[in-house]
Amino acid sequence: MPTSNKQLLITRKKAKDGKIAIEDLTGGTFSITNGGTFGSMMSTPIINPPQSAILGMHATKERAVVENGQVVVRPMMYLALSYDHRIIDGREAVLTLVAIKDALEEPARLLLDL
Repeated sequence: MPTSNKQLLITRKKAKDGKIAIEDLTGGTFSITNGGTFGSMMSTPIINPPQSAILGMHATKERAVVENGQVVVRPMMYLALSYDHRIIDGREAVLTLVAIKDALEEPARLLLDL
């Protein structure tokens, strides 16, 4: 298992056990913020310096959408990606955001590595 995956599992266990320290959270290049747990519908997350990007995930709510000419109710969640344009090309950032959206829409594909 790559070192980064091992470290992720160790950090995850510490967080779950309530034993995480500030030293465990330093040196990152990317953050995920989940305002949705507090009911946030939309926001623009602010990058944590010196990181290069942050993904904001918001509350999932049922919304009316049109599919094949029919109005249906679907769970919808807004995502927001803030990134440092000096480091990350806008095209690559948008493609990454689309890939995250696709993975969230079809989690089985992500889990089965399809």
